[in-house]
Amino acid sequence: MLITHDTRCALDAVVDLVNTAPDDGSADGIDSLSLVSDLEDFVREHDISGVGVLTERDLEAVRQIRERFCQVFAAEDAARAAALINELVAAAGTTPQLTDHDGFDWHVHYFAPGASVADHLAADCGMALAFFVVAGEQERLRRCEAPDCRRAFVDLSRNRSRRYCDSRTCGNRLHVAAYRARRKEAAG
Repeated sequence: MLITHDTRCALDAVVDLVNTAPDDGSADGIDSLSLVSDLEDFVREHDISGVGVLTERDLEAVRQIRERFCQVFAAEDAARAAALINELVAAAGTTPQLTDHDGFDWHVHYFAPGASVADHLAADCGMALAFFVVAGEQERLRRCEAPDCRRAFVDLSRNRSRRYCDSRTCGNRLHVAAYRARRKEAAG
């Protein structure tokens, strides 16, 4: 599956957005998108263009679409994921247009000019997830399998085998624990 630069950026943004939700992989189950300054940091970190001054209204709208994206990652099948994505993209009033701003080559923005940050995220991130459903790759939208971690991630491995949000933390920790348990059992 070919993933363009802008689609990859949207995937990174939606995964990070989902992971800000309490009990959805955020640190200590805390909502890390609780203040307007948190949203400003998120927008800056993801280089989201065309966003003006952010307000409490923007924060609440982004938190609402975040919940919808959490549901997409939890969807049991492609039909449910597609229904959720369709709702998100339609509500955002998508207006696909080609653009080549800020030194980037031509790419597609799915949000209307002047769209709110919530509509921007719903449209661009929704379309990025839609590409996975269309390609029959919805199962790549996953949650970490570590028992104490539920962080979202997109499995971009060639053979769809990724199980953990980060193999150096969650994956390594579980492998070490399994090794120690085997050693303890062998020692009797």
